[in-house]
Amino acid sequence: MNQIDLNCDLGESFGHYTIGMDGEVIPCISSANVACGFHASDPVVMSETVSLAKKYGVGIGAHPGFPDLMGFGRRKMDVKPQEAKAYVQYQIGALSAFCRAAGVPLVHVKPHGALYNMAGKDYALAKAICEGILEVDGRLILLALSGSQMLKAAQDTGLRAASEVFADRAYEEDGSLVARTKPGAMITDEGEAIRRVVRMIKEGKVTSVTGKDIPIRADSVCVHGDNARALEFVRKIRAALTAEGIRILPLSQIIPD
Repeated sequence: MNQIDLNCDLGESFGHYTIGMDGEVIPCISSANVACGFHASDPVVMSETVSLAKKYGVGIGAHPGFPDLMGFGRRKMDVKPQEAKAYVQYQIGALSAFCRAAGVPLVHVKPHGALYNMAGKDYALAKAICEGILEVDGRLILLALSGSQMLKAAQDTGLRAASEVFADRAYEEDGSLVARTKPGAMITDEGEAIRRVVRMIKEGKVTSVTGKDIPIRADSVCVHGDNARALEFVRKIRAALTAEGIRILPLSQIIPD
């Protein structure tokens, strides 16, 4: 039977600034990628997000990014692999503390923004991230872009990994995401996004921006929590997947031990 994890990037509010509708979105998903304070969030928001995920039985993942609150972690940074490794370990440690306090496990790690995209193409950076995760907790699952260097590095280091696809992002022919600065980077038509996701899960294919079909593996599908219509979108995509006979399960049930 077809199955998929439905994840969302959450916990991205900060101080007096509220981003997303976490309280409404969390009941609709199976995994939450929680910002860890570098690109977004703060300790109070992290604690509250972990508590919400626990309440609804949602799997919790760390969402580490570059130390770039002003740029929301979406600006490239010139960092050495060892620096990126330390950033990731620091942020995993921060979220792990809140998970332990709440009595729930930390399940996975999904790098954020520019770190995610850069590591998708840079093997040295990807390997450093994987080694960092493995050294902290070898039971954690890396959530990374389908076909990326991060998945290759995870395999090489012995780290469990899940292949992620995006409901609301366009793809280049090489399987990377179209840069947000380019036209057509975001899929705004909900019907089209849902059709693309169903095809990715059932056929293992997606149509790139050039019109060429490319292979893709879908263990988890992401809906961005900072999207203004995220709640409506996640509800519709969940209903559509269920109607297609696709089971929505947390990563811990998708990726075997």
